[in-house]
Amino acid sequence: MKKVYCLYRVSSKAQVDYSNASETNEGDIPMQEQACRVFAARQDGWEIVSEITELGVSGFKKSAKGRDAIQEIQKAAVEKKFDVLLVFMFDRLGRREDETPFILQWFVEQGVEVWSVNEGQQRFDSHTDKLLNYIRFWQASGESIKIAARTKAGIAQTANQGLYYGGKVPYGYRLVKKGRTNKKGYEIYDLEIDPFAATHIKIIFERYVYNGMGYLRLKHSLYDDGIRDTEGNKITDTVIRNILGNKLLIGIMECGDVCTAVPEMRILEDDSLFYQAEKIKHERANEQKSKRKTPLNTRGKALLAGNVFCDCCGGRLTTSVAGAPYTRKDGTINENKNFRYVCTNKARKVRDCDGQSTYSMKKLDSLVSELLDSLFQNIKGASESKLIEKSYQKEVEGCKARLKASRAELKKQTDSLKTLQGEVVKAIEGTSKFDSELLNDLITQAKEKIATATEEVSRYEAELENGQQHLSAIKTDYQRLISWAEMFQSSNIETKKMIVAYLIDNVKVNRGYELDIQFNVAFEQFFNAG
Repeated sequence: MKKVYCLYRVSSKAQVDYSNASETNEGDIPMQEQACRVFAARQDGWEIVSEITELGVSGFKKSAKGRDAIQEIQKAAVEKKFDVLLVFMFDRLGRREDETPFILQWFVEQGVEVWSVNEGQQRFDSHTDKLLNYIRFWQASGESIKIAARTKAGIAQTANQGLYYGGKVPYGYRLVKKGRTNKKGYEIYDLEIDPFAATHIKIIFERYVYNGMGYLRLKHSLYDDGIRDTEGNKITDTVIRNILGNKLLIGIMECGDVCTAVPEMRILEDDSLFYQAEKIKHERANEQKSKRKTPLNTRGKALLAGNVFCDCCGGRLTTSVAGAPYTRKDGTINENKNFRYVCTNKARKVRDCDGQSTYSMKKLDSLVSELLDSLFQNIKGASESKLIEKSYQKEVEGCKARLKASRAELKKQTDSLKTLQGEVVKAIEGTSKFDSELLNDLITQAKEKIATATEEVSRYEAELENGQQHLSAIKTDYQRLISWAEMFQSSNIETKKMIVAYLIDNVKVNRGYELDIQFNVAFEQFFNAG
């Protein structure tokens, strides 16, 4: 009696359909089971002693070393627990031409007969057998590549139509059946906004953007406020990270290089809120540490953390606390803490610096707060229409000036190229002061400068033509600035720090608390216009 091990494998768990185990349902586990059992029953003296199933395992992407089923069967083969390995087709063992043929051969060398219901027994009695064995899995590997390409193209096509293309359902949405069917006639799912989860989306973005909360603080903040997901569980920091990077929330479906507008899927009304969150994530990344202006966290007391610099050496000022608490005679405790900004270059003598080593945090923050309060009051007291119009005209004038300069540069480089091209003839005649190699380099450089200038001219011309778009952006910035002006005085330190980070590009401080404040370009125009 020959003992038989059977191996069944499908690449996707969706292929397992125990409700329809007919032989026409190719590729699913019940069909493989039935076919192998019938085949074994027809053989003389075969007894199936073990059936091993792999669900959702790719025979092409995953190596045999990472497949528990193959490892289990190989161990059993070494221990002589079976005589025959039976599969529905040999590609159930794998689809890797650089590995699977040798696994099959390994079983045969262990004295195990390897059989396929559809292809019979694999033998290695001749060199031709080995060649056919390799060709079989070479073809299987190629088929896997083709399937992957077709699948990728199909997903991209589905996404291009703005339809659900599979995968994990993003937070804020749910799956529903709306009557759409696939090519086999089966009804399939579509995405729609989940009203319950959607109410949390704006809260998450506002706390991340306006309160400067990181993923972990956000998670605990939501939990403390009783905000749970649709199943009543805590919203994890991983889910929050995915939410903050999901463009579907502003009506854009992304799938690889494919981007499709799906306005019906929009949850966030304000695109700028999404892109502000994206900017914060980017600036908080480790590789952006030297350029970062947004504070890594907002829990500290420093209003300018992250974007205050020494005007003498250019180094970033870090925060520091000096002093120790002590108990007064009346029993009360005096914290006696002195919060400071420290120029590490000066304090640690990293480089020469003529500025102060430390600056009082309270004094420096107060100076900046008072300046912002004054600017906010001026803006709130000015006419909205006049302020926007003045900012718009200033933006247009700036664009015209940039366009004029780029056109002048284009003409200069074009004239230079004509001159150099005229020298080519002289170089051929031997009368030019330039040799041919130098001329070639100069002409190449001139062409590159012309290309750059041409691109700038086109960009500035387009900006002037899109005047309405500019005006709309200015109005959006104005409304955001007014909302910040309203909340600045009464807001907590977390919100104040984020407002300062958005408004101010950097603060440079010198001896005697002399300040040089560079505002974000988008808002500087209002301060100047006011």
